[in-house]
Amino acid sequence: MDDKKTVEAYINKHPKWEDQLTTLRDLILETELDETIKWGLPVYTLDNKNIVGLAAFKNHMGIWFFQGVFLDDPDNKLLNAQEGKTKAMRQLRFLKQDEIDKDEVRGFIQQAIDNQKAGKELKAEKNKKLEIPPELDKILSEDPELKTQFEDLTPYKQREYAEHIAEAKRDSTKKRRLEKIIPMIQKGVGLNDKYR
Repeated sequence: MDDKKTVEAYINKHPKWEDQLTTLRDLILETELDETIKWGLPVYTLDNKNIVGLAAFKNHMGIWFFQGVFLDDPDNKLLNAQEGKTKAMRQLRFLKQDEIDKDEVRGFIQQAIDNQKAGKELKAEKNKKLEIPPELDKILSEDPELKTQFEDLTPYKQREYAEHIAEAKRDSTKKRRLEKIIPMIQKGVGLNDKYR
């Protein structure tokens, strides 16, 4: 594996979260899960199925459970990072000052493993109808070449662009996002390709 694509490299890239990332990684490595890098992030799998992942951001870090919707969480500690968008994934989020409850994390990880073995899986919705927001539709209808380039993208990439514009609340944000995505559509790349 390329040195830049190792879990160690990911942790080193986030010195603010190094202790917490290392603690979570160590807890995961106590299990039967296999460690890999996907989308530039540490991901842990069982029989090639994604079970948990680690991620660090500016203000928080956490452990993601790909089928977290099935986890028993009586204290409501697990969050849906993208309410209305993410169906199955849940995260246990930490701030810098938070101490990690190792037994709690172990419990969630073991539940996630057991659920995978039991076949509990919420599958992504297939063939979801593409809804193009009016702002994007207007630009595409005014530029036939751009419309063709957009239509040449995979449905998944088209949906990413449409949702990116639709999610913006303010007109100024929509305009700024449109300006950003037009060159990307022209190049035939997806909104989040750099993370894959």
